[in-house]
Amino acid sequence: MIDFTTLDYLRAGNERQKRAYEILKKYKIFEVLDYYSPILAGTIPIEIDIDGSDLDIICELDFRFEEDFLDDISFSKMIPLEAEVKVDYPVVNDEKSITINFTLEDFPIEIFAQNKPTTQQNAYLHMMAEYKILKEKGEEFKQKIVDLKKKGIKTEPAFGMLLNLENPYEDLLKF
Repeated sequence: MIDFTTLDYLRAGNERQKRAYEILKKYKIFEVLDYYSPILAGTIPIEIDIDGSDLDIICELDFRFEEDFLDDISFSKMIPLEAEVKVDYPVVNDEKSITINFTLEDFPIEIFAQNKPTTQQNAYLHMMAEYKILKEKGEEFKQKIVDLKKKGIKTEPAFGMLLNLENPYEDLLKF
């Protein structure tokens, strides 16, 4: 079982995972975000990413300290001055959230924060369920997921299609 709460597994991963590790270390992203319990979630950790897949970094944020969070990111110099940065405040699952999107070298980055422990956020729970399913179903199933993603289908709906899930976003949480 991989410990996805650290980045160590990326060093021994596929080429894209190794490159992600290099970028995350070079820009000290997890060091800057350490106080916010960052976890790399999404498709790259479980090897179902496609060209253009981003590095999804989830964080725990008490919104009373939102300005500190934004200052930590802004003043850390982890985002190059020339990078275009987009900040948004979506409501996800009835919870206030913040997303910060930018690109570092060849990787789009999304930092997502909610006032919830990272191991209890849906992005992490979905990834863990998907990882478990991929391990059970094998390489052929994994390739079908990647093929659907290459056709423009998002990750959770792709799993939903192959597993006949009525509501993949909710149903994956039951795995």
